[in-house]
Amino acid sequence: MSFERMILLLVVVMLLAACGGGAQPTPESSATQAPAAPAAPAAPASDEKVIIGLITKTETNPFFVKMREGAQAKADELGATLMTASGTFDTDNESQVTAIENMISAGVKGILITPADSAAIVPTIEKARAAGVLVIALDTPTNPEDASDALFATDNFKAGVLIGQYARAVKGDEAVKVALLGLPTGITVNELRQGGFLEGYGLALTDPEIVCVEDTQGDQAKGQTAMENCLTKEPEINLVYTINEPAAFGAYTAIQNVGREKDVLIVSVDGGCTGVAGVVDGRIAATSQQYPLRMASLGVEAVVEFAKTGVAPSGYTDTGVTLITDNPVEGVESKDTIFGMDSCWGS
Repeated sequence: MSFERMILLLVVVMLLAACGGGAQPTPESSATQAPAAPAAPAAPASDEKVIIGLITKTETNPFFVKMREGAQAKADELGATLMTASGTFDTDNESQVTAIENMISAGVKGILITPADSAAIVPTIEKARAAGVLVIALDTPTNPEDASDALFATDNFKAGVLIGQYARAVKGDEAVKVALLGLPTGITVNELRQGGFLEGYGLALTDPEIVCVEDTQGDQAKGQTAMENCLTKEPEINLVYTINEPAAFGAYTAIQNVGREKDVLIVSVDGGCTGVAGVVDGRIAATSQQYPLRMASLGVEAVVEFAKTGVAPSGYTDTGVTLITDNPVEGVESKDTIFGMDSCWGS
C-alpha cells in the first residue's frame, strides 16, 4: 500500500470515529445531565367556545324573537355558542326549570333568562349559580331581584308611569272606568308596569275607577277574551291598560265588536313594530317602547367577559324606555311613530 493511500485511510477512520462519538452518550455522561424540565400545562384550545343559554318566556312573541336574534348576533360576533329555550306561554315556569337544568348539564358559562314566574324560578336559579353558572335576568327581575347575578331590563315601572301620565293628560277631568289587562298577581313585570300606570295616572288598585282586572298571559286571543269579560261586567269602560301590545290588540277587537272603538283609550307597553303600527292606525293611543335587542346583546357580552376574566356583572342596568305616540301631550316626554318605527323590533 502506498504512503498516500495509508494517510487517506487514516483520515477516513478518524472522521468516522468523530461522527459516532456523539451519537450515544456514555453512562457517565448521562448521569451528569440536568433533568428534563416538566411539561408546561396545556393551554386551552383557542377555538374553545363559551356556551351561553338564553331562556325566554315564549318563542312567538316578537319581543322575545328579537331578543333571541340579538343574542345570536352578538354570540356569533364574539365566537360564543348560544343555546335557546322558551316556555309555551308567558307564565310557563315548568319549562324554564327544565331548560335551566338542561343548560347546566350542557356546561353553559352563563344563562340569560326572562323569568316566567319571578319567585317560582328562584330555587332553580340558585342551583345554577351554585354550579358556577352566571345568571342574568333580562326584562323581568326575579323576586327577590338579587336571586340573579344581574338584571338588564327596561325600567318597567317607568314604562308604566309614562303611559299612566299620558292617559291622565288625555282624559283630564273626565270620569274614567278602567280595565287592567295584565298577568297573574305576583309576576314582577306585571306588578311594575301596572303599578307604574296607576301611579302615573294617580290611582290606586282599590279605587272605584278600577272596574276590571283580568289576566291575559300577554296573549292576543286571551286579551280579547279578558276584554269581553270586562265589558260584560262594565260596558262603559273607557280606559284600558294592557301589559303588552298583543293583549292590546285583543282588547281592541273586543271593543270594536261592540262598536266602542272611538270611545275607549288603550295604552300599552313594548314598542314592537306591530305595536307601533297599532299606534299609527289608532288602535293604541300610546305605548312605552323598550329595547330587547340591547338587553340580549349586553347580556351575551357580560357572559363572555365573565368567561374570560371571571368578572361578573351585578345590580341593575337600565336599557331604556321611550313613550311613542302621534298625539303628544304637554308635560309628558314622547317621540312620534317615525322614531318608533326606526327603533322598533319585530316585523
